[in-house]
Amino acid sequence: MRLGAAAKAAKAARAALSALSALSAVRRAPAGRVASAGAAAAAALLAGCASGPSPPDWQLGARAALDQAMAAELRGDSRIANLEFDRARAELARTGRPDLLARAELLRCAAQVASLQLGPCDAFERLRADAAAPELAYADHLAGRLDAAQAPLLPPAQQTVAALGPAASDGAAAAALQGVADPLSRLVGAAVLLRAGRAGPAVIGLAVDTASAQGWRRPLLAWLGVQLQRASAAGDTTAAARLQRRIDLAGGAR
Repeated sequence: MRLGAAAKAAKAARAALSALSALSAVRRAPAGRVASAGAAAAAALLAGCASGPSPPDWQLGARAALDQAMAAELRGDSRIANLEFDRARAELARTGRPDLLARAELLRCAAQVASLQLGPCDAFERLRADAAAPELAYADHLAGRLDAAQAPLLPPAQQTVAALGPAASDGAAAAALQGVADPLSRLVGAAVLLRAGRAGPAVIGLAVDTASAQGWRRPLLAWLGVQLQRASAAGDTTAAARLQRRIDLAGGAR
């Protein structure tokens, strides 16, 4: 993996993990230190599980695996993503703590939702009984069934999305998402709006630009596909052809 891609994936993982109620215990890694950023991403998931200067080997293994898994997930490498998530699960299982495993599964579901894979998060649901309230709220948010009473349990970025009423305009929603600094959190918010039928051209365009700027192939192709569908439905053949060229390029077509 190239260094830039690793840094972007680590930053994305760190933000997604904040949704899982653990990031408050971890300081952000210094700029430019990719290895430290990657460790902080998974340390957010595992915060409070170990103390002292030498964390146990399962924790280090889980951190490394989650970093690699998130990077692979976002670039669209399913084989590596599956292998690394399996490795992370194996390390976390050694603790006998299903709540940690639930957080890891929810992390992957967030990345999948950002790429518009909007099916049920079955792996998390199997662990729901052992998940904490913030994880339950985040899972329900991803699934589009958040109760208003759960909204305060969401991370700030997703509270912004949850606060958008059904009457909010597409422009207002896009402006709110533009204020979300983390790109993965922004994509998750856009996907939640799309699931609810509240993502218009501005929100969709912002999601495309966000994924493109990060070089995240999987979410980019998904959001370009939404734009293509809408352009085709509107009979805009020029826009549809342009979008198809972008899809072909990002997808590796020659």
